[in-house]
Order: sequence, then structure tokens, then C-alpha cells
Amino acid sequence: MKQVWLNISPVFRRFLMSYLIVLMIPLIAGYVSYRTSIDVAEQSSLKTSIMTLQQSKDLMERRLAEVQGFTKQLAINQDLARLMTSHSDEQNYDVYGLWKMMRDIASYSQTNDFLSNFYIYLRNSHLVLTPSTVYYRPELFYESNHYEGMTFETWKKNFLEKSNLSMVVPQHDYVTKTHQQTVVTFVQALPLNSFDTPLASVVVLIDTKKMSTYLSGITNQYGGWAFVRNHDGETVLSEGITGNDIAKIRNIPSGKPGDISRAADDMLLISIRDELSGWVYTAGVPKSALMINANRIKNITGILTAISLISGLVIGLVLAYRSSAPINNLINSLKKQLGLELGTGIQDYDFIAGNISSLIASNRQLVQDLHNQVPLIRDAFIKRLLVGEFYNGEELAAASAQAGVSIKGEAGYAGLAKINTYGGSDSRESLAESNVARLIVRQSLMEAEPDMLVTDWGQDKLAFLLLRTSKLAPDEALVIQRLQDLAGTLFSHYHMPVQFGMGRPFEALADVGRSFGEAAEALDYAAFTDEGGVIRYEDSSRDASLFYYPIETETRLLNTIKSGDGREAMRILEHIAVRNFQERELSREMTEQLIGELKGTMLKLLDQKAGDDPEFTENLQCRIAQIQPFEGIDRLLGQMGEMIGLYCSMIEEKRNALHHQTVQQVKDYLESAYGDADLTLYHIAKQVGRPEKYVSTVFKESEGEHWFDYLERLRIDKASELLLNRALKIDDIAERVGYNSAHSFRRAFKRVRGISPSMFREAAELGDAR
Repeated sequence: MKQVWLNISPVFRRFLMSYLIVLMIPLIAGYVSYRTSIDVAEQSSLKTSIMTLQQSKDLMERRLAEVQGFTKQLAINQDLARLMTSHSDEQNYDVYGLWKMMRDIASYSQTNDFLSNFYIYLRNSHLVLTPSTVYYRPELFYESNHYEGMTFETWKKNFLEKSNLSMVVPQHDYVTKTHQQTVVTFVQALPLNSFDTPLASVVVLIDTKKMSTYLSGITNQYGGWAFVRNHDGETVLSEGITGNDIAKIRNIPSGKPGDISRAADDMLLISIRDELSGWVYTAGVPKSALMINANRIKNITGILTAISLISGLVIGLVLAYRSSAPINNLINSLKKQLGLELGTGIQDYDFIAGNISSLIASNRQLVQDLHNQVPLIRDAFIKRLLVGEFYNGEELAAASAQAGVSIKGEAGYAGLAKINTYGGSDSRESLAESNVARLIVRQSLMEAEPDMLVTDWGQDKLAFLLLRTSKLAPDEALVIQRLQDLAGTLFSHYHMPVQFGMGRPFEALADVGRSFGEAAEALDYAAFTDEGGVIRYEDSSRDASLFYYPIETETRLLNTIKSGDGREAMRILEHIAVRNFQERELSREMTEQLIGELKGTMLKLLDQKAGDDPEFTENLQCRIAQIQPFEGIDRLLGQMGEMIGLYCSMIEEKRNALHHQTVQQVKDYLESAYGDADLTLYHIAKQVGRPEKYVSTVFKESEGEHWFDYLERLRIDKASELLLNRALKIDDIAERVGYNSAHSFRRAFKRVRGISPSMFREAAELGDAR
């Protein structure tokens, strides 16, 4: 036996021993409970009785809180507020408002049986409004619905005209045309802050039989009784005992801490006080019932102990095997990967711990490597922003979040800083000095403007970008002065001559590329004239012998047109015209070359297969060929604008066609898969081969509603057809149309149709009968 035990897996032995030790705890507890079964049973029964009474109290208070919440909902109901404050007489009632209010409040009685009988008194029109009818005089209402022995004047004074704030009236006999019942009345004046004369009163009549069900836990379990008294000592409710018998009881606990239970003859009296309302819940439990439970526990303790021991051993073996098997498989797999023998004497947990520690160390190294890449990602993002590679706000936001760069505004300044001492040699010492110089200048720039974005731009240059959230005119001189001071400081402290090229300020991020290009031109001008400090683009001369059309601008123009943004494309085109025809005086040859470059840009759109329509391509080629160099800048912009408009319209038509096709595919798929309760946006996107975000956005834009709203309507339409078949149960229909439960189906059906499925079926059958 010992040899067999040793051959078992050590992990299995450890788990089994742990479960056996845990198993001994309930066995010892069972033995102790057997020896003290009577005392334990009495205490347990007492606690159970208190708990049952506490639960009854909580349920009662919760249901009354729902009633109070109902009155609060009425207090904020706009329709009721309009009825309370409107001026009406017997000849001019707001009939539609009254009908709408009746319809709205009728649903409450279906969700809460405490609200099955209530009415609202409107003081301004003397109307009594119930879920089923309207009484145009309170006297008419009280003739058929009144308290036994209470006069109309007393009822009107205490219930309708008095400013009652959540008043609960004890049980009282209430008579209607059809029957008589005992009710507890809840009265709430409206508005809730009515301290003098209310505008309306809500009166809820709660059948004591319904309330007594929450006290039946004591009577059903022990054959005792229970009653509730308010803070004035009046009996609000009772179960299993009459008011005369309650008056005979003495030595009732107060329900305060330390005075919850007392013995009285052959009964155990228990009281619980609600500190908020002042109500005292009292129950009487026969002592004989407590002793029966004690004897029962005494008899079954031995049986349960034996069963627990046997079942615990079986369960312990099963759990030990299930818990140890995955660990053993993991250990054997690791040993095979490492080339170790399965029977080696390595401690199992130490072996796993060592490998996990190695894995964690590798993961930390990976995290550190990724963290080290953040500066590179940041520099790449700033470079893309400077050359204008972002064509929409979503792409910019995603890239800035990935790089960890906060975009604080749309306006700002772009510029280049050139360190003139370095960059003339490629030796190791020169490169090291250049790196140090760039680091000093970068740090100085960021100290001068903490919000400035700085990145390397070659060996001897630094590009910088400063964003602002407001207009720039008052700020431009200050920024230039800080750069001038910084240039002087760098030269005086480090003998490092630095030139700053500044483009014109921009008011939108789309103009960053333009401003940065101007900064580069200004810096080139400074190198040619050997000027120092800060050189603004406005102060530099532009060479009229060359036209302005850098490759970055052409790339932005192409990408903007291909994205369908004609307005932005025209803005770029107008910028090109301003730079070449207002800021320069181009020669005839340069003008011809510029127009040729622009025509070539338009032809590139066709070469890149952006338009697949041969007729459209031929038409565009003819328009491009018809452009003449000397027809005037306005004529040129007009012709280019027409072509850009045609191209963007074609892109928009293709996009709309793709959207329509996607929406139709989604509809077809929903039509075939609406019965799948696990249907999600992921499954739909996978079916149509599009991203989830794209599918959701396109469907909403095309149909004017979310896809899940469309799916719900589709399911309810299918369910409506199935409800016409009386042989099908509502639960089966709910499952067929894709709902996990009949409850969720009923809620969805009522939300779409306005009525429950059963009422819909009955209405359909009634229509067929007619």
C-alpha cells in the first residue's frame, strides 16, 4: 500500500491531502453540532425567525418604496403637471390630456400588484382620475368607492386637500360597487414640496391580503402570527391574529437593539423596528415548533456525517485528479521541451516557478523594448505632421494617441533650426559632436516652450512645431523674440551659431506642411545671405526663376483628391496659385512647366487606376489636354476645379454604391440569421467582410437607425406572423426569433408593438372573428 501511495503523482497527493484536511473541518463541526443540537437548533430557529421577519420587513418596505417611487414618477410627469396647473371648468376639460394620462398610468397596475387600485385627485378641476375612468366630481367617486364609516367631508379633508407626505393610513374597510375589502392606504400630495395646499393627491389602496403575503413566512413556517404597528401604536397590518387578540398581548419587545425577542407563556415574541418609518414588525413563534426542529437536527446529524464523509472522500479524489492533471501535463510538456526525463527528481512547483519567472523576465524585457521605441514613434509622428501626411481628423487622432502626443490646438507655428558649426564632416568625432549639439538645442527649445514638439531633421537640423488653441497674431512676436533670445544664449554659452527658419503661422493643421515648407525656404535663404538668428518667410526673397510645387504638396493634392475631399483639394490648388502667381513673377517657360506639372498630377490619378470607367477616363484626359498655359489663373483654377469635382463625384458615387451594397448584404444576412440568439456585430462584419466600425456607421447613415434596432424590428415582425398560429407557445416563438428568454422577448415585443404578445394574439383573433 505504501509503495502504491509513493507511485502516485506528488501533485495529486498534495491536492488530496489538502481536500482531506478541509473535509475534517465539517466532520468536527458535525460532531460538535450533534452534542449541542438542541441549543444550536433553538438559536438557529430564533435566527431563522428573525431573518424571516427581517425579510418580510424588507420586502414590505421595498414594495412600499416602489409605491412611493410611483408617486415620485407621477410628480415629474409632464402630462400630469400640465393637468395640475391648467385652468379648466366643467365645459372645457383637456380630454386628450386626461385620456393620455389614463393610458400612461394604466401600465403601472400590470407591473406592481400594490398599484392595482389607485386614483389621482386634481384640485384645480376637481377630477378624480383612475386607470380606467375619470370622475368629474369627487362626490361621484366617493359614492361608489368609500371607506366604511367615513364621511365624504372627512375623506376629502384628510385625503384630498391635506398636504400629506408619504402618509400610510392603517388598515380600514373599503367598499366598492362590487365588493368590500380591507386596505392600507398610501397618500402623497403633489408636488412633492407641497407644504400648504397641494395641487393634486395620489391615493394608493393596497389590499391587506396582498400585503399579508409578506408576513405569511412566519405563519407558514411555524404556525404563528405577525402584525405591524406604526409609530403611534396603531395596527397597520396583521396576519393570523385579530386586533382584539393583539390588545391582549403583554411584554411585546420594542424592536430596539437588545430588545428583539422575549418569551411569553408558550410563545416566543420577536420584534424588529424600522428606524426610518418607525414601524414595528412583531411575530409570535410557538416554542413547540422550535423543539421539533431541534429533534430533527439531532436525528439527522449522524446520517449527514456519514454521508458527508463518504461523499467527501469521493469528491476529494475526483477534485484532486482534476486539479493535478493539468499541472502534471504542463510539467511533462516543459520537461519534454527542455529535454529532461519525465522521472527526474525536480521539484514540480519549483520547476514551474522557475520557468514562469523566466517568462515574466522575458515579458518585462519586451515591455522595455517597446518603451524604448516610443521616442522613435513620436519623432515619426511629428515628421508626418510637419510634411502634411494626415488627410483626416480620425487618422490624426489615432496616430497621436499611438505616439503619445497631445494635440492641443489647430493653430501654431512650424520651423527649422540649423546648427551651422556641425555637419561638414562625417567622422566619428564630428557625428558625436553633432549629436550633442542637437541634444542641447532640442533641450533648449523645449525649455523655452514646454509644449513645443521637436524632432531631428538631418544631421545638423531640428524641426519644431508649436501648437496654440487661439488666434496667433498677439503671440507671434513673443515666439520670435524667444527664439532670438535662445539663439543668442546658445552662441554665448556654447559658441554654437544657430539659425531659425520660420514659416507663416497656420490656422489649421492642414496648413502645417505649407508653413514648414516656408520655414525650409526661409532657412535656405538665410544660408545664401549668411543671415543669423530668426529668419521669417515673409522677410526672405522668393526666386522668381523657379516655380513652387514641391513633391510633398503634390502628394497631398493626390491623396486629398483620391479621398474625395474636393474642398481641401481646391484649397491646396489655390495655395499653389498664390505661391506662384502672387508671391512670384514666373517667366513664360516656368509658367508652362508649372501647368505641365499640374496636368501631369491629374494624369497620375488616371494612371493609378482610381477611375475604372473608360468613358470617364477619356473625358478627363480630353479636359486635361485642353488646358492652355496662358488662359489666365482664374481660367486654370476653374478648369482644374471642374476636373477635381468630377473625380470626387465619381469617388463619392463608388463609395455610396459600396455603402449600399454593404447595407444590403447586412439586411440579407439578418433576414437569414435573425433566429440566432448569439448574433453580434462581429458575426455580421465577418459575413460581409468589412470592419465592425464601418458596418455599424454605414448602416446607421443609410437606414437612419442602428443595426440592432433593425434586427429587433425584424424579429418582432417575424414573431407577429408566428403569433397568428395559436398552436405555437410564446416561449417557442421567442426561441425561434432569437431571444434567450421569453421575458426578454415580451419586453422587446411591447417596446416595438406597444402591447404584450398575448394581447397582440388576442387582438388578431378578435379581428379575424369580426
